[in-house]
Formats: sequence, structure tokens, C-alpha cells
Amino acid sequence: MPVTDTITDKLKAAFAPSRLEVEDESARHAGHAGAVRADGGVGETHFRVTLVSDAFAGLSRVERHRRVHAVLAEELKSPVHALTVRAFAPGEV
Repeated sequence: MPVTDTITDKLKAAFAPSRLEVEDESARHAGHAGAVRADGGVGETHFRVTLVSDAFAGLSRVERHRRVHAVLAEELKSPVHALTVRAFAPGEV
């Protein structure tokens, strides 16, 4: 399964977001070591995630990021090299 789909599925299951965008930004990082996966392939290493969920209401930005990182812990070990997270509660966007 593509990493983008795995990230999407896990975030939907964990946070039931009203908005979720998962963007593969790997092409922007071509040429540096983090852009090459452990299996030698290229791509699906750098992602930008934007999500809006009731689960983030009352949480600090740091705590929101911790929760997203916890859900994606396996992917962050490998193959994901970089993850940009924008996590909001409804009404904050």
C-alpha cells in the first residue's frame, strides 16, 4: 500500500477529521540523502499533513503533534523521513 494511503487511513481512524490533506512533498527534496528510502527507492519520504478534528480541541500545538506522531510511529521509523503537521480544532482554520 502506498505510504500516502497508510498515513491517510491511520489519521482517519485515529482522529475522525472533518478535513484531512496528505501531500507527498518528496519531489521537492530530491537530491538529498533523506529523499532515498531504506529500500533504495525514491519518493514517499516527505509529507505535509493538514487535519482538522474535534480531538484537538483544548490541546496545545505540541500535544497535537505528539498525538499525530504517535499514530504514525511506524511510518516515522521508516520510510518517512520528514513530516510537517498542521493540526487544528474546528473553528481554528
